[in-house]
Amino acid sequence: MRIRLEHLEKEFDGVPVLRGIDFDDDVTTLAVIGPSGGGKSTLLRIVGGLIAPTAGTVEVDGERVDFDERTLPAYRASLGFVFQASGLFHHLGALENVALPLSVVHGVPEDEARARAADLLARFGLAAEEAKRPAQLSGGQQQRVAIARAVAAEPKMLLLDEPTSALDPEYTNDVLDLIRDLKETGTRFIVVTHEMGFARHACDKAAFLHGGRLLEYGESAQLFDRPATPELQRFLGKLLEWSI
Repeated sequence: MRIRLEHLEKEFDGVPVLRGIDFDDDVTTLAVIGPSGGGKSTLLRIVGGLIAPTAGTVEVDGERVDFDERTLPAYRASLGFVFQASGLFHHLGALENVALPLSVVHGVPEDEARARAADLLARFGLAAEEAKRPAQLSGGQQQRVAIARAVAAEPKMLLLDEPTSALDPEYTNDVLDLIRDLKETGTRFIVVTHEMGFARHACDKAAFLHGGRLLEYGESAQLFDRPATPELQRFLGKLLEWSI
């Protein structure tokens, strides 16, 4: 999936959040890293068509994204989204949470949607939790259901915004392992994450945002092993200060 961003900017109430982002590459698995407030989630939401930029353009596979509510639903439906909170329907069980969007949004027949949902939940180790509502699931299980819902429609790409930020360490590992397994089956994704080990070892490329600017981009190993800017050097140094 080729993504091209040209002079992308975003302001909220006159405060700049993204400042002249330029980017053009084929994206397979990309980690977006950087300090809080650097514009990572805003960038992901613009790429996903959830918010419009203040200036600049977004092109996906050669097609310009028109930030018009008449055309955006079809574009959004081609992507899968996973956020910090799972966003599941609290009154529905796990299987219905995956199957219902397939039927309502993507027009999949109900029987096929339920069968596809059951297959995914089993694949993600949740076969015994099909009937459980979100309140009956652990945080890690909720996020796995959310990921199952996101991949059920076979999107062109997954967009994940800090999917493990609210999880305990053991559940974090479960979710990261699942995303890594999806990569092995060919799923493309962009993930905003503070999990540097995952960004380094599970993502082909990484982008470092700082102060609303894209300061570094390239192969993950290169960014982590040989950071070129003092900002990335400081960022990684702070994270490693308390590592085991």
